[in-house]
Amino acid sequence: MKMKNKKTKPDSRLLALDILCELTRKKTPLDVILDRCLSRAALADSRDKNLIMALSYGVTRQRRYLDWIIRAVASYPLEKMKPRTINALRLGVLQIFFMDKIPASAAINETIMALKKSKQPKWLTNFCNGVLRNIDRKQQELRVTAEKEMTAAERLSHPDWLVKRWQKRFGAAGTESICRINNTLPSLALNINQQKTSAEAYLKILTDNKIKGYPGKFSANCIHLDYRGAIKNLPGYREGLFHVQDEAAQLVGDFFRPMVKGNYLDCCAGLGGKTMQLAAMIPPGSRLFAVEPQEGRVKQLEINLKRLEMMDKISIFAMDLEQFAKQTETVFNYILVDAPCSGLGVIRRHPDIRWNRQPQDLIVLQQTQLKLLDIAAGLLAPDGVLVYATCTTEPEENDEVVSRFLSLHPKIKTVQPTLPGKASGFVDKNNFFRAMPAADHDGFFAAEFLKKW
Repeated sequence: MKMKNKKTKPDSRLLALDILCELTRKKTPLDVILDRCLSRAALADSRDKNLIMALSYGVTRQRRYLDWIIRAVASYPLEKMKPRTINALRLGVLQIFFMDKIPASAAINETIMALKKSKQPKWLTNFCNGVLRNIDRKQQELRVTAEKEMTAAERLSHPDWLVKRWQKRFGAAGTESICRINNTLPSLALNINQQKTSAEAYLKILTDNKIKGYPGKFSANCIHLDYRGAIKNLPGYREGLFHVQDEAAQLVGDFFRPMVKGNYLDCCAGLGGKTMQLAAMIPPGSRLFAVEPQEGRVKQLEINLKRLEMMDKISIFAMDLEQFAKQTETVFNYILVDAPCSGLGVIRRHPDIRWNRQPQDLIVLQQTQLKLLDIAAGLLAPDGVLVYATCTTEPEENDEVVSRFLSLHPKIKTVQPTLPGKASGFVDKNNFFRAMPAADHDGFFAAEFLKKW
C-alpha cells in the first residue's frame, strides 16, 4: 500500500534564504518578492510569516554590518562567495547579533538545515557551520571591535555615498539619526476612509477587537498600529474603512483645501494611496482622473478603489501622462504630480532601496520629474493649483526641480500651503513641505503652485 505524502511544515529560514537570493539576483523590490513567495507558500501559522519577514527585512537593513562581521571571521573572501552562501551566513549572523529571542544554537542549526535542504554540498554547509559557530564564540569581542573599527556607513549599514552626502547636509549626528530611523520597524499607518467612518470611531472598533491603535499627530484621519499581521485581517478591511498610507504622505490632501467643485487629476496614481485620499475629499459634482501606465498597478488600483467603493468618482487612464495629455480636452483645477523618485525618504519601509540607488540616478529622475511637471502645467486651468510631491529627501529631486520648473513657467508661482495644526511645522521659509524620516512618519517633500494669467 502506498503511503500518502504528508505535507511538510514550511521552513521559514529556507524561504527567507530563497527570498534573499532572489533579491541578490534581481532588482525586484523586496516587498514584491515577499508577497509573491508568501502567497505561494500559503503559510497557515502567522508566526512563520512574521519570522520570514523579520529575517528578510532584517538582513536587508543590516547587510553591511553583517558583512563586516563575516569578513572578520571567514577565511574565504566574501566577494567570492555565491549568493546562497553569503545570504545563509547573513541570516545566521542576524539572528545571533540582532534577534535576542532566538538562541544562538537554534539560529545556527536551523540556518544550516536550510542550506542542507537547498541541496548544497556538505563541504559548504560545514564551512558555514564553522563560520557561524566561530562568530557566536567571539560574539562579544566582535561587538566591541566592530564599534571601534567600523566606519559610520558600515556601522549604520548604509552605502558610503549616501552617508557622505547626508553628513555634508545634516552633520554626523543628523545623519546618524536618519540612518537609525531607517533601520527600525515602522508602525502601520492607516488613512481612515472619511466617507464611511471617522478615526475616533475606527479606534473604538480596534479596541473592541483588542488591537492597540493611537491617533496620528498631524493628520486627523491617521491611525497608527503596532501590528504585524496580515492587513486583510484587520477589522473593516473588506468594508473599505481604511487604506495603508504613511502619515506625512496623508497631508498632501490638505494642500488642495479649500476644495471646490472641479476637475482633479492625479498624474502618477500608482497603487492609489493619494488617489483614494483625494476621492474621499472631492466635493459633489467633481471628477477625479487617475493616470497610471503600468498594467499591474492599474489592476491593483481598481481593486483598491472598489474595496473603498470609490470607483464612481474616478476615471482611470491606463497610459502615461504624455499620452493622456495628447488625447484629453479637459483642463484641471487641481493637479497632483506625485512623481517617481529615488525613494530615499522611505528607506525604513523599503530597506533595499539604499542598495539599489546610485548618485547618478538622482539626475536621471530629475529629468523625468521635470517632464511630468511640464506636461501637468499645460493641463492646468487658470488659477488652478498644482502640487508636486516626492518621497525623497534629496535636493536634486526637490528644490532643484522646483527651481528649474519655475524658470520655465513664469506664470506659475509657489504658494504657502495651509496645513492644519502641528503639520504647519513642516513648511519651511521657502514654502516647501519638508518632513524628514522620524519615528512616526517617513521622509517627504511637497511644493504647491498656483497658475496666474
